[in-house]
Amino acid sequence: MTTVELAAGDEARIEAFAGTLFAAGLGAMELANVELGLRLGLYAALLNQPRTAADLAGATGVHPRYAREWLEQQAVAGVLDVDPAQPEADRVFTLPAAHAHVLLDDDSDACMKPVAGVIAWLGPTLELMQREFHAGRGVAFGEFGLEDIQAGFTRPVFENHLVQTWLPAIPEVQTKLTNGEPLRIAEVGCGEGLAAIRIAREYPNVTIDGYDLDPVSIDKARAAASRAGVADRVTFHLADAGQIEDAPSDLVLAIEMLHDVPNPVEVLTNARRLAGAQGVVIVVDERTEDRFAVPASELERLFYTFSTLHCLAVSMQDGGAATGTVMRSDTVRKYAEAAGFATVEVLDVEHPQFRLYRLG
Repeated sequence: MTTVELAAGDEARIEAFAGTLFAAGLGAMELANVELGLRLGLYAALLNQPRTAADLAGATGVHPRYAREWLEQQAVAGVLDVDPAQPEADRVFTLPAAHAHVLLDDDSDACMKPVAGVIAWLGPTLELMQREFHAGRGVAFGEFGLEDIQAGFTRPVFENHLVQTWLPAIPEVQTKLTNGEPLRIAEVGCGEGLAAIRIAREYPNVTIDGYDLDPVSIDKARAAASRAGVADRVTFHLADAGQIEDAPSDLVLAIEMLHDVPNPVEVLTNARRLAGAQGVVIVVDERTEDRFAVPASELERLFYTFSTLHCLAVSMQDGGAATGTVMRSDTVRKYAEAAGFATVEVLDVEHPQFRLYRLG
């Protein structure tokens, strides 16, 4: 048992901090119930269809008693609407359209499904990182099983910003795209290929090669390209971004991957080679604060949570750079300079989570 000696005046701080942790724990438990509802199709069954517990059980095949308890939990959490004065068996629970949008629309900027998905991911990740904190050897990306959650976080970004604001911020590339000119694009660290597929859907004259070291991600990217009908123009390769040997590309993209790789300078050096004399290199990474500061924004706090639980470990493999999620602008410039780039320009693109760098 640990006994902590307290100083006069600590009571208020104790109450505040205990309240903070209680709220965090409550939020985690409520998110777990959201994830349960998503997995069981309960929200989908409630979409535009208010239901009693018996109705929901019949529509989804869940046990009626569990249906009632989950519906009541969702109501007290503020997810569902209900008239509590109704008799228990007659209570009709409604999923508001605004909440359905957040829970079910995968392409919306407001979609929070991946946040709920983190809950199940945390259990095995804590076991893995408890060992890694002592070992300090680094962990391969594939060991975390994060690929679907990461794709879920980035999908709305690519759907709503990639071709709408990001590519237009590169004038010479956008002009070629608008004019329908054939364009070759390379994406290093492509993950499940959502960015490449989004560009190919928008521009039929584009050919894209995506590269990633994670075989699970590459398999899913290839399947997604086939479903989207762009597999004839989008090819995904299982390859180290620092070792790619291919023809020059008009545009080389490194989206939310540089902070993860153990060899960022090697990756950028190869990106510069892939771009050739005329190509453009764009790095997209987290919009971190310029320097460490406390207190921090909620977004900065989010970056740090993923860093301690995932990104730092991935970037430490094989004695790697140990960058982690919180890669500040100065670090990007340092890596770019070491890779032989003369300039690093932050593009005038507003997004709460991401910053775009043009390397030249």
